[in-house]
Amino acid sequence: MQNPSMPSVRLAIVNGHVLDTSDMTLSELTSVVVEGENILAVGDAVRADIVIDARGGFILPGFIDAHVHFRLATLDFHALEKWSEVEYGLAMGNLARETLHRGFTTVRDLGGDVEGLMRAIDRGTADGPRIVRAGRMLSQTGGHGDAESGPRPVPDCACQMRHTAFGIVADGVDAVRKAARHNLRDGSDFLKIHVSGGVASPSDPLESIQYTPEEVAAVVQEAEHRQTYVAAHAYSPKSIIMAVENGVHTIEHGNLIDDEAAIAMFARGAILVPTLSTYEAMDVFGERYGLPRANREKNRKVLDAGLASLEIARRHGVTLGFGTDLIGETQSRQRREFAIRAEVETAKQILHSLYLVNAQLCRGGGRLGTVIAGAAGDLVVSRSNPLEDIAGLANDNALSAVVKAGKIVFQG
Repeated sequence: MQNPSMPSVRLAIVNGHVLDTSDMTLSELTSVVVEGENILAVGDAVRADIVIDARGGFILPGFIDAHVHFRLATLDFHALEKWSEVEYGLAMGNLARETLHRGFTTVRDLGGDVEGLMRAIDRGTADGPRIVRAGRMLSQTGGHGDAESGPRPVPDCACQMRHTAFGIVADGVDAVRKAARHNLRDGSDFLKIHVSGGVASPSDPLESIQYTPEEVAAVVQEAEHRQTYVAAHAYSPKSIIMAVENGVHTIEHGNLIDDEAAIAMFARGAILVPTLSTYEAMDVFGERYGLPRANREKNRKVLDAGLASLEIARRHGVTLGFGTDLIGETQSRQRREFAIRAEVETAKQILHSLYLVNAQLCRGGGRLGTVIAGAAGDLVVSRSNPLEDIAGLANDNALSAVVKAGKIVFQG
């Protein structure tokens, strides 16, 4: 965060091709000047205090990941149950710093208490991206977000709720309404619910439908009253249709989507946020890091359906965002999402999802995902041409510099 008592520092990135995200074209060699936290000028030769030579590379807006989980700081879920807040804080801080160094200057956190991490980043005591957060995830009893293991006492009434640092377990219209209001009171930028089974939870089948239309509609109403929206974890077609028919704005994952569900999403203007890299990572590293066998078996099913889900969605005109959903140790594979999606999508389609769609989901349209005067000074310098080799962004040495809010956070 810029100290108002200190003079603004001017940073110039010179000798680079700037990506215009309005039409996905690259400029001739030019410069970008950042003063303080915002872009001052593009193309003008202005005196600068610090100069980065892009050496003919490509100057892009900072990457935006529309689906991360800093609270899910390890694939060893048994360990997560035992960690103290100090252990969480250290692990989350490391993940946030590494995310920023990979070029992701803004992320959308889809569930879990990240308030302390956000404060630390804002105060400059930790390095990390801008975080737009859902707060604690909402789940029915026995749903994907019901993360406590072992037997639980039977509630005395339907209105009783349980919560962890990850989510709130709430059943019934009144309870989910209360949970939604609590999250919004605590500062959630949007809300997240679970309407189908998931990979990371051992006891609920992927195809299970969670929550009822009435419960979903109640959460959506509370979000709309705060001029925001609801995101829903969903895999199965029936759960996707139920969610969007009751006002959910984004479907997270959606690997098992079919034609009928895609048509329903398009008709209601709902957005799909695929997260394909996480399934590949769990397939490769899940056993090593302690992911239970039951989870690995469910993961294989959604992994196999991943690329087809993109093709189905695009065939019916569904708008796609760009997410990763990587957990703990696997978050190092965040840029792998570029290479996976390049198997069935064009570079321009992927960049549109990354910058334009994601900026809107993060409520940063006009300031995020663009390199224009007045936008946030969030930039990455790529050695590879993103229009010719979008998969090249997944390489370890793809970036030569990362800048967030006018501050160099990585150069190499």
